[in-house]
Formats: sequence, structure tokens, C-alpha cells
Amino acid sequence: MTSDKTTTRRRYGADFKAQVVGECNARGASVAKVAMSHGINTNVVHGWRKLAREAGAASPVSSREFVAVALPAAPMQSFAERGIEVELRRGAVTMKITWPSSATVDFAAWTRELLR
Repeated sequence: MTSDKTTTRRRYGADFKAQVVGECNARGASVAKVAMSHGINTNVVHGWRKLAREAGAASPVSSREFVAVALPAAPMQSFAERGIEVELRRGAVTMKITWPSSATVDFAAWTRELLR
């Protein structure tokens, strides 16, 4: 019996394998969850981990460090300065309305009428 289905073996690069093994080596990580998140069979990942242990290689992913970058603080506008912003879409037409926050009662009445 022959099959028309051709099977191809997926190949993964060394960097990707090291990344997956590094994720598995993280504290509290589940090999099955890591494998599933990458769409790989768990047995394949176990094989990669075994090869990494036999080679005595440390995970290159764990050697990466977090580098904090200082960003300037965005100017915060108060609610009163911003107002109420509404974006209405109907088909290809988009309408953006900015209503002053000092007139919230009028905005509520307008919205009720619009939604009738």
C-alpha cells in the first residue's frame, strides 16, 4: 500500500535548539509546555536536552542579561485636559469626536440619542 503523502523532517538551527533547551532549564519550567509552545514534540526536546547534557554545554540563553533602559517619563495629561474621546466606525467611514470633560452630562445625553 503506497501513500501520496510525503513526509519531510523539520530541521532546527543550533540557536533555536539552545533557546528551547534554555527555556526548559528555567526554574519551574515544564518541558512539555515549552515544547508545545514551539509546536515541537516533547520527545524531540528531551533528546536535545540529553545532547546538551552530554556535551556539557551550558545554556547560551541563560547567559543573556537584562539591560534596563531609562526612558523619559511621558507627560501625563489630566482627565480634564484630555476630554472624552470617541471613535465611531460604520463601514469605511470613521469619525473621531473629542468632547470636553466638563460637559459629561451633555455627552451622556448625546450618546443616548445616538444609540436610539
